Amino acid sequence: MFGLPLAAVTAVFVFLAGKVLTRSVFAMSPDIAAEIGRERLLEGRAADREGALLEPVGTALPGHAHAPGVGLVVTLIALPILLILAGTVASLTLEPQSALRAVLTFFGIPYVALLIDVLLCAWLLGVRRGAALATVSEVLGSALPGVAVIILITGAGGAFASVLVSTGIGPALAKLLQSSGLPIVIMGFLVTMLLRGAQGPTTVALMTTAGIIAPMVENAALNPNQLALVALAMGAGGMALSHVNDPGFWIVTRMSGLSVGDGLRTWTVLTTIAGFVALLLIVGLWSFV
Repeated sequence: MFGLPLAAVTAVFVFLAGKVLTRSVFAMSPDIAAEIGRERLLEGRAADREGALLEPVGTALPGHAHAPGVGLVVTLIALPILLILAGTVASLTLEPQSALRAVLTFFGIPYVALLIDVLLCAWLLGVRRGAALATVSEVLGSALPGVAVIILITGAGGAFASVLVSTGIGPALAKLLQSSGLPIVIMGFLVTMLLRGAQGPTTVALMTTAGIIAPMVENAALNPNQLALVALAMGAGGMALSHVNDPGFWIVTRMSGLSVGDGLRTWTVLTTIAGFVALLLIVGLWSFV
């Protein structure tokens, strides 16, 4: 009940800030521009062939010249999400010795669910529609260079997070912040934001922060509404400082055709604005709950 209106107001502020921030035109990086140009050229050639011949020829997919149906595409997109959700629900509701729980939990492992979906895509959208195995293999292989850097940076961020936990910097940071006399809601925001900026993934930052401030939250004797606002403040901190060690940064910059520098000047700034706007709204609500 707190989070939805806070998110809506924050989104409006970020939208307005984005309109001001992105008045300048940011050119696409050369490699992305060239890639998009090749895609548009291929699409144009395909459209010319379809308009001239009105039927598939040569290496086109026999019997399936048209794009796949909306229902099939939506199903393939939703399938891994449904598998992961089913595995989570099964692990929480079914008996530990249940065979159904074991099966659903296995297929609900994210890597397994995604692998199943990739194989189904290769079959339903490729082989079944007449594409050669070599073509399907080339399509699958073309995705690897784009995600390799993201996987490497994300993995390094996770490793750094483990280093932070193992070295005991968390309790030391908590002790330092305790002596600062900051309110618990602002402390949760700052710790999450700093950890998020240092190691990347928001989930890791949130889990680490939860462990750091848990003793302070327990001693503060907060009511349920205040606990909710502390959790939201941590979430606000997890939005801020999205940069090169965050997978979301690379998704946005690659999909938008921005260079790393342009992404830092736009996306990183906007996520930080979003975090601080949400924090101000949370602090404003604190005195009323």
